[in-house]
Amino acid sequence: MMSGAQGNRLQGKVAIVTAAAGAGMGQAIARRYGQEGATVVVTDAHERRAGETAAKLSEELGQDVLGLKLDVRDGDDIKGCVAKALEAHGRIDILYNNAGINKISPVWELADEDWEMILDICLTGTFRTMRAVLPSMIKQGSGAIINVSSTAGWQVDTSGAGQAAYSAAKAGVMGLTRAAAAEVGQRGITVNSIAPGMIYNEFLERIYDKAWFENEDKRTLVGRMGQADDVAGLATYLASDEGRFMTGEVLNMSGGRYVRG
Repeated sequence: MMSGAQGNRLQGKVAIVTAAAGAGMGQAIARRYGQEGATVVVTDAHERRAGETAAKLSEELGQDVLGLKLDVRDGDDIKGCVAKALEAHGRIDILYNNAGINKISPVWELADEDWEMILDICLTGTFRTMRAVLPSMIKQGSGAIINVSSTAGWQVDTSGAGQAAYSAAKAGVMGLTRAAAAEVGQRGITVNSIAPGMIYNEFLERIYDKAWFENEDKRTLVGRMGQADDVAGLATYLASDEGRFMTGEVLNMSGGRYVRG
């Protein structure tokens, strides 16, 4: 098999990426981490997709990528994944918390079960996976955790009406990131969050027409929608030794669609 390695910024590190079997950011991050020399563990709530993605990345990267079922709502899944990663590779250096979900609904119509599902996956799931990997990171005295938030955690956008639960969850991820960073910083562990704006994935084409995409392009300062590889570059920096002095930060990555004051 041919190796897809492009660099060595993550050489010798072991990375777990959640929700990595879809067409969006998770798989792009897992691929980039592997290209930068990391040993990658791919997880997803869908066991078959996790296995298929792991097999594909194994072929691309020239390494044995472990694919595991991980529903971030299931404590046993989380404990099992961490145990298997440690058994296979002996350490965990990077956790990329990508799992998330959204369901659009105005507050006055938002059902309890939808609110609870979104908060459970986006916020509580992020907490659960962090809690599971931190003991091994603390023991080894190093680690990097990157949590996916969203500009929805900051902004009020009339075009995004119906995102109360998602916005609340992502704002919670921001607060969780800062608090956790304060607790583990002197133990050699960094905790940061990436807050993307609209990032393209192929499934958007099933939902929106050409005019919608053109409008999204115009709303950024750079004149285009974000791509998963854009996020992968920042995710690699935060996971590498180059980013070891950055922690507790929530990094806006929206191409200028949302500019913080």
